Amino acid sequence: MSIALGIDIGTSGVRCAVINEAGDLLAMARTDHQTQDLDNIDAEKWWQSVQECIRALDFPLEQIERAAIDGTSGTVLLVNQDGEPVSKALMYNDKGFQDEAEVIADVAPVSHIARGNNSALARALHLFAHHLSADQNGHCYLAHQADFILGKFLCKAGLSDHNNALKTGFDAEKETWPDWMAGLANKYGLPACFFPQAGRVGAPAGTISPKVAQELGLSSTVQFYRGTTDSIAAHIATGALEPGAAVSSIGTTLALKIVAKQPVDEPRLGIYSHRIGDVWLAGGASNAGGGVLMDHFSLAEIEALTPRMKPELPTGLAYYPLSAPGERFPVNDPELPGCITPRPDDDAIFLQGLMEGVAAVEALGYEELVKLGAPKPTKILTCGGAAKNEVWQRIRSRVTGLPVERSAHEEASIGVAKLCFLTYR
Repeated sequence: MSIALGIDIGTSGVRCAVINEAGDLLAMARTDHQTQDLDNIDAEKWWQSVQECIRALDFPLEQIERAAIDGTSGTVLLVNQDGEPVSKALMYNDKGFQDEAEVIADVAPVSHIARGNNSALARALHLFAHHLSADQNGHCYLAHQADFILGKFLCKAGLSDHNNALKTGFDAEKETWPDWMAGLANKYGLPACFFPQAGRVGAPAGTISPKVAQELGLSSTVQFYRGTTDSIAAHIATGALEPGAAVSSIGTTLALKIVAKQPVDEPRLGIYSHRIGDVWLAGGASNAGGGVLMDHFSLAEIEALTPRMKPELPTGLAYYPLSAPGERFPVNDPELPGCITPRPDDDAIFLQGLMEGVAAVEALGYEELVKLGAPKPTKILTCGGAAKNEVWQRIRSRVTGLPVERSAHEEASIGVAKLCFLTYR
């Protein structure tokens, strides 16, 4: 049975998972990211952490036949034709690139995901204009975080996937870089090779470099497949890939995704779709979530109060729980103050009211997605910290009117490993 390696480059570190074709988890390992100068991110340190994580796997590495990589969405750098960095990296949360945003606004469609001074495309243009030596600007390639690590394994540049390329302007529906980007190329003098070849998620990308295989103890025949972003890999880990399948992830904030047969996009609400074969993951993210609970209670207090709650009996509190003013999905209001009043004297009732409020936002989010053309979900798979609280699941099931079940897997490293076995190719 074929064996696959999934490599997840997350915010805090690298995770690796080894699975077989049946989806059985065979081994896992985790390595923290090395300390970085936040003003001068060195992508080579990501590569060092990836190598360390692979070597930490308690598994015969020579048995691995397939591999794929996910990375944080919107993290970019520039590389040469061999895949080596020729600029610093800019992270997904770097912003303030107003000059580049104005140029993009002149050519990009209104409300396009690539617009704005914190867009991944603005970061890429900023790197080209300000962090690239003159002798490199005719030969450099844009690389997203997952692209860079793929390039290190293959010793070549210029390969990406539909999902990572989305925020830098790629049209996943037409499977091409749009014509309007020619204006950017002319304005900045971008080389013809600048934008990578973005293939379908899970499609073959190439065979590992013999030199890298020998250094890591991997087989020289390992086939790499096009990867995805970390959040999409986490969705794939749940196994929810049939139209109508819905996944809610509640950590600090709330993220919803539902599988649709066509893209569902509404930039005003921060809703856009990622492509996986012939289906689309449509979703949005709310600022409501578990972070609001943690504003008022410790984990120990939540655990102690939970048994006192009555999940089948509504509190009557109509909260919209936000830690700070501002919301984008399912309500677009940057000044929305939220509502967590009145506060009852009983902390258990207050906690249940907060949980009901997050559940109400979850229900409204799915309603908005359905209004925009997504299929109505028949059940919700849940992951993130909230998935551990069974009482909260019962509250959410009552409020949404849908069964809420905990996902068996939610690790992005498992999801990206599963890409190696997709059959739509």
